[in-house]
Amino acid sequence: MGCVIVTGSAGLVGSETVRRFCLEGHHVHGIDNDLRARFFGDDASTRPTAKRLAVEFKNYVHHPIDIRDEGALSAVFQEQAGAIDLIVHAAGQPSHDWAARDPQTDFAVNATGTVNLLELTRRHAPEAPFIFTSTNKVYGDAPNALPFVEGDTRWELDPAHPYAAHGIDESLSIDQCKHSVFGASKVAADVMVQEYGRYFGMKTVCFRAGCITGPGHAGAELHGFLAYLMRCAVRNREYRIYGYGGKQVRDNLHARDLAEAFWQVFKAPRGGEVYNIGGGRDSNCSVREAIALCEAITGRPMTTTTVDEPRQGDHRWWISDTRRFQSHYPEWRRRYDVPAILTEIHESLNAPVT
Repeated sequence: MGCVIVTGSAGLVGSETVRRFCLEGHHVHGIDNDLRARFFGDDASTRPTAKRLAVEFKNYVHHPIDIRDEGALSAVFQEQAGAIDLIVHAAGQPSHDWAARDPQTDFAVNATGTVNLLELTRRHAPEAPFIFTSTNKVYGDAPNALPFVEGDTRWELDPAHPYAAHGIDESLSIDQCKHSVFGASKVAADVMVQEYGRYFGMKTVCFRAGCITGPGHAGAELHGFLAYLMRCAVRNREYRIYGYGGKQVRDNLHARDLAEAFWQVFKAPRGGEVYNIGGGRDSNCSVREAIALCEAITGRPMTTTTVDEPRQGDHRWWISDTRRFQSHYPEWRRRYDVPAILTEIHESLNAPVT
């Protein structure tokens, strides 16, 4: 078998992707320099995961490379040229708040880093599929203009709206709205990935994800909703709720289910595709509902405070309509819902350190 290149390989999505393809017998080259620790502190470091992957899989090679460093990336691509079967680009700066503090770094990581990888793929592995983990934040705050109805624990979409039954599909415009600095850098990367598919005929795919989560998430306050929430519950830390009365809704997809979507694309790649991906109507919750679930799982109340103002560009309600992806890849199914995800995160936080 040839090799698979995974960026952000020690992060949540990257590590599950490494496991999925290593278990299938592929040689995987992971690229991850633990920028997450710089972004969010030592609690969010991906270094322990990188070490575990190297021990767990003999067919995994780790490269502590920054995706902004085209020269270092080029050395990996040149060395593996002719053997590269797939590129999964899961590295990035993922936080609204952090991006606003340092827009240049955010753009360089999310946009320029992506172009580096696209161009190296075009030069050295033009037939290999290129999968990009984009975000639903490319739609900016456009979802907040949808008609909502306030319930006791959540906001819901007006049942008469076309998105109500299955969630938001890819027809929603990404124009004329506030994206946040982070959202804008991801738009630039997303559009370039599409363009390399359409202009150069490469097999590129953008997955516009809602909340991706799981026990492998090094959750921090600025990024990692369910993982950070359960960590606060287990360690009796205060959790801050930002805006919307805690009734904002997120769909949540286990990273293993996303890695399985990547596997399906690898088996039957297409070019220039865009898919909304997430928990959909099967796996979603409001912040308040997630807090109640954490309290039920841990058996004790959480300490929370409320900040009136929501984060810039934050969504009041997001549920992904994944029917387009499922129509192209009918073998893909979600295996986890929110209670199962939170239970697994709880178990991992309470597991003995090995």
